[in-house]
Amino acid sequence: MVTVISFVFWLLDRAIELYIMAIFVYALMSWFPGAYQTKVGRFLGAIVEPFQRWFNFATIGMIGFAPLVAVFVLGIIRGGLSYLEQIIFHLMGVM
Repeated sequence: MVTVISFVFWLLDRAIELYIMAIFVYALMSWFPGAYQTKVGRFLGAIVEPFQRWFNFATIGMIGFAPLVAVFVLGIIRGGLSYLEQIIFHLMGVM
């Protein structure tokens, strides 16, 4: 039972880590003309844009900080999952 719970939390942590990397790659693609029109650009856009759109309020002039805010929020979620894992294992008497 403990290994299943540990595996689920590990899997969620890796998924968030991969999503953060996808956000960074998608943000860096803005430096290259036409990068969003490639297959990789369209794929990353389909994955990243729906979540990143929630944070489009974070702009100053022409500079958008939506990717940074999205990564920050994912970091908070990741920390919360780690804390939740510790609480669950503590209640089970494992740690």
